[in-house]
Amino acid sequence: MPRIPTHTVATAPEASQETARKLERKMGKLLNIHAGMAHSPAVIASYTGMNAAIAAHGTFNARTREAIALAVGNQNGCDYCQAAHTLSARRAGLEEQQILDIRAGEVDFDDKIDTITAVAREAAANTGHVQEATWQAALAAGWSADELAETFAHIAANLFTNYFNHYAGTELDLPAAPELHA
Repeated sequence: MPRIPTHTVATAPEASQETARKLERKMGKLLNIHAGMAHSPAVIASYTGMNAAIAAHGTFNARTREAIALAVGNQNGCDYCQAAHTLSARRAGLEEQQILDIRAGEVDFDDKIDTITAVAREAAANTGHVQEATWQAALAAGWSADELAETFAHIAANLFTNYFNHYAGTELDLPAAPELHA
């Protein structure tokens, strides 16, 4: 059960309504995560602000963005984000097994995706700390220092949604991500 009330565009605080309306148009419906964020204009504005900055200045393709989101969401045990980013990852061209491999941290199909998701997973697990060997492996795989810096923005945006879902108790309104098998 959600701890924070969810809203429709009409019931959201006035300062959240336009943002909620835009998210509803973009997604085809107001997702529960956005409906909960709309309860606080500061929360929904923070979420859209981070995403706007990434959209305006980010350089990663959709496949890389979704791989990072899957890795962070799995690391944080966020069922909602894993479900949402499984859908987005499919649209970005990742295959079902690749999605599962990224979530499990067992990427053997792409060295660059393997190393960038290792950086993201480690940062998410260790309050931003990444071992030097992990960092160097990403550089050796072809990621630049600029791209590793940008990775932080993607990690932070995903931590924001992961933590919000845990904090708010967001109910899943998307198909659940497939279970990972040990």
